[in-house]
Amino acid sequence: MKGFFNFAGMRYYFLICCLLICSMSGMSQAGQISFKSLNSELDEQSPVMSSDGKTMYFTVASHPQNIGGRRDKGDIWQSVLIGNEWSAPIHMGSVLNNREYNAVAGLSADGNELYLLGHYNENGDVKTQGFSVSRKKGTGWSTPQNVSIPYFLNRGSTFSGHVTAAGNVFVYSGEGYTSLGVEDIYVSVKNASGNWSEPKNLGRNINTSFQEMCPWLSEDTHFLYFASNGRQGYGSFDIYYSERLDDTWAKWSAPVNMGAGVNSEGRELYYIPYPDAGVALFTSTQNSDGYGDVKLYRPPKEVLDSLMKKAEEMPPDTVVKLVEIVREKPITAPEKFVKIWGKITDTGTGNPIAAKVNFHSDSNFQITAGPDGVYSINVPSVDEYSIKVESPGFVGSFEKLDIRTFEMRELEMNFKLQPVAVGATVNLKSVLFQQSTANLLDESYDELDMVVDFLKSNPNVEIELAGHTDNRGLQVHNMRLSRERVETVKSYLVEKGIDDKRITGKGYGGIKPIADNDAEVTRRLNRRVEFTIVKN
Repeated sequence: MKGFFNFAGMRYYFLICCLLICSMSGMSQAGQISFKSLNSELDEQSPVMSSDGKTMYFTVASHPQNIGGRRDKGDIWQSVLIGNEWSAPIHMGSVLNNREYNAVAGLSADGNELYLLGHYNENGDVKTQGFSVSRKKGTGWSTPQNVSIPYFLNRGSTFSGHVTAAGNVFVYSGEGYTSLGVEDIYVSVKNASGNWSEPKNLGRNINTSFQEMCPWLSEDTHFLYFASNGRQGYGSFDIYYSERLDDTWAKWSAPVNMGAGVNSEGRELYYIPYPDAGVALFTSTQNSDGYGDVKLYRPPKEVLDSLMKKAEEMPPDTVVKLVEIVREKPITAPEKFVKIWGKITDTGTGNPIAAKVNFHSDSNFQITAGPDGVYSINVPSVDEYSIKVESPGFVGSFEKLDIRTFEMRELEMNFKLQPVAVGATVNLKSVLFQQSTANLLDESYDELDMVVDFLKSNPNVEIELAGHTDNRGLQVHNMRLSRERVETVKSYLVEKGIDDKRITGKGYGGIKPIADNDAEVTRRLNRRVEFTIVKN
């Protein structure tokens, strides 16, 4: 990202882009190119190119030549551009690599400093705590020096991030003290004294209760590119971008899906733009040689031609802001709304139910389903909604819906409501806690308030709360944590005016899973709080 250009600069920029695009090795007219000399049947990730475009650093997992052999989670390799061909990958040796996960997080503007994920110790091990700096030393690199970031924490098993070329901003993905779900994106900034700030969560506009990974900042730090599986997309992980709106690092524009030019039904990660060349690197499992492959993206020729034409039509004194990302087509007025429709039925009998359906964001949108249980409503497609479905004599339903990427025109959402009866069990899906604590996340309160309203509307109902965890860690700790979470929920309900005699609770730890514990995406389902009606 180069900030602001005048008319002449913009035209020159596009001409240079076209020349660079045509000269780079292995390119065709397609928008997505595979670096065949770099990719293998193994997992290639985290590609970073030097500023002169002649060296590529990337991480390869499970390679037999890695320090840890085929069990190694990833070592740093490099390839150099010789003429018009990339060389065969070369292992970067034991100074930068060990038996843990190793990856490049960026390079300094002059190319003399290599930023590396994690801290290295005297034994050559690396821990997922911040980042380190290695300096060019003749034809090699120096022993990495650890950078101290106060209160840095990553409990997760994955770690990714980017240090800007200026060396003063570090964005990363991990499970920290204030994570909203699993991996969240955080930022730490170096001040004039050379000290780094405590990590700051980028907030709910970026982070979801699912995984946000592989963050990368534009050169001017105004645009963030990242991968997420917590939004409606093309596949498991898609690439998104968002604009920073102020200096707090907490206000961001609604993330936009990069579209079919980058994203696919596969897993896309590590999007890294090189605006001076008009291209970007990323990785994808779609049509890969093995697991993850390094890919190259550039806007199609017709898009560049269109932008060039617009530039030529601008008056000489026009100032424009260049952004590397171009949507496949402009957003039109109808796309700014989505039609949501569906039917509400009795979970036991299947009979239709008349009910109120409320969509809440910054504004409220409400529709009433008639005796046939059918509803239909148009809402702006620029928000994340809390949806409440309520009907007398039934336990209400609560859902979260994020439709901020303009990718949907219509959405069918059907709801099944349970009658108020002894034995009815409700999973409070949006009641979430900070990792390994009993501290409620702010997004939990909407659904808890709905439970309060339900209990006030049904004064004879008594409930039993049940807390559950996944099966990781010691069961005795899981039991204690699940009990503490039950007590936290109970305390909130009592504070809102519910008689504590109407609420009992029990922690079950990880002994009652409702999903597989082998993968994080399903383990998350096991970390839950439920309530069961025990008296009506």
